[in-house]
Amino acid sequence: MSTPVETQSGRERSWIYITACVILAVLLIIGLLTFHSRKESNEADQKADQLIAALAATGSRTPDKDQIVRVLGSDGGATCEDPNNALGRAVLFTQLANGAAGPGARPVIVDSRALKGQLLIIQIYCPNELKDFQKFVEDLKTDDVVGD
Repeated sequence: MSTPVETQSGRERSWIYITACVILAVLLIIGLLTFHSRKESNEADQKADQLIAALAATGSRTPDKDQIVRVLGSDGGATCEDPNNALGRAVLFTQLANGAAGPGARPVIVDSRALKGQLLIIQIYCPNELKDFQKFVEDLKTDDVVGD
């Protein structure tokens, strides 16, 4: 048995090694990012389960778990961005109106249960914002206007 004679130069072999190391580094980075996103996904799943249980306890309709995970993620998404800022409150006020457009739009007295879902989201996903938002909600005029 004979040993073959090496015909490649050291420079050719070094390019092969460098290319292999670059590919390995890219795969390592992809693996780390996937691991990190899966960890966040587990946290999002746990918080979604918690929200579903809280909504069910209040007798509210419970959305699909996948919907909650996609919209709120693990950090509450736009709901927890800054729920007490002026823009967030303005958006909430437009949702608590009579539905007319333009000069016909008027605020209404909403059912007291209408804000419980958002309060639960803030309680679960960003509890540090709950106290200020709860104070804001308590200042709104609500009543039991929707029958069971």
